[in-house]
Amino acid sequence: MLETSARLLRVLALLQAQRDWTGAALAERLDVTTRTVRSDIDRLRQLGYRVHSTTGSAGGYRLEPGNAMPPLLLDDEEAVAVAVGLRAAASGSVAGIEETSLRALAKLEQTMPSRLRRRIDVLRSATVSAAGAGPTVDAKVLTAIAEAVHRCEQLRFDYRDRAGGETRRRAEPHRLVYTERRWYLLAWDVDRADWRTYRADRIRPRTPNGPRFAPKEPPEEAVAHVLRGLGQSAWRHQAVIRLHEPVETIAAMLPPGSGLLEPAGEGECLWRSGSDSLRDLTTFITGLGLPFKVEAPQALRDHLAMLAARYAAAAETKPGTLLE
Repeated sequence: MLETSARLLRVLALLQAQRDWTGAALAERLDVTTRTVRSDIDRLRQLGYRVHSTTGSAGGYRLEPGNAMPPLLLDDEEAVAVAVGLRAAASGSVAGIEETSLRALAKLEQTMPSRLRRRIDVLRSATVSAAGAGPTVDAKVLTAIAEAVHRCEQLRFDYRDRAGGETRRRAEPHRLVYTERRWYLLAWDVDRADWRTYRADRIRPRTPNGPRFAPKEPPEEAVAHVLRGLGQSAWRHQAVIRLHEPVETIAAMLPPGSGLLEPAGEGECLWRSGSDSLRDLTTFITGLGLPFKVEAPQALRDHLAMLAARYAAAAETKPGTLLE
């Protein structure tokens, strides 16, 4: 019985690791007969796993989604990745899943060998989140959007703009993009006949979804398109900063999702970003410790000039004062 149970776990691990298996291939990997493989597959079905089988020379077995969530087998790397992801979700930007994530994490860590728990503890103690505090998004909203993307179904929703006004939209969803601060949806707006970027926390999906559609390709990669849009409309203050360093140097210094970089002559680049606060934007730019020039907006230039005058006044000393 112990040998059979161990073999069932091996069969399950093989089915999870590869989409399709022939009976002969499974039998060879397990060093058993194809009859034994058929018997093991029947036992897995009795335990709730849906294993689809086909006959013939091209036949075999495939593990399919079931009506309930059966136990999963994870290797060491997968288990650590899931644990780290659950811990991030417990304090992340998706509303309503914090407690669920903690419960799942507790179950996972309870069954982990000590060597894996130590690896997770090391990762937790050695890292800190640099993501800004952004608005949370209801998990049901993200799920509804993701399902519409997956099924290529038109999304119908109410959308609240920055000023608080609401409009009804019809869009063909392309991708959800997370910038470590907010969730965004990149979609083809049906009524405006153009690609648009929507903040997910401002979306209220309507049911049912609209008709299915043939997916369109955006003019550029989804993340780049969203980041470019952020610099144009998502922030109260959209900034264009010229940095006197190559793109490769600046890219290594900026956190993901902080804006869009593009070359601007030899040894220089333009950084398109923004913020709802001129003070926060100034703090971030000056914190890079690099020479820069503000191409836009004028409000940021005025803010920097005001700070420069303030700092200059603060640096003035009376005659004879000794500076150490």
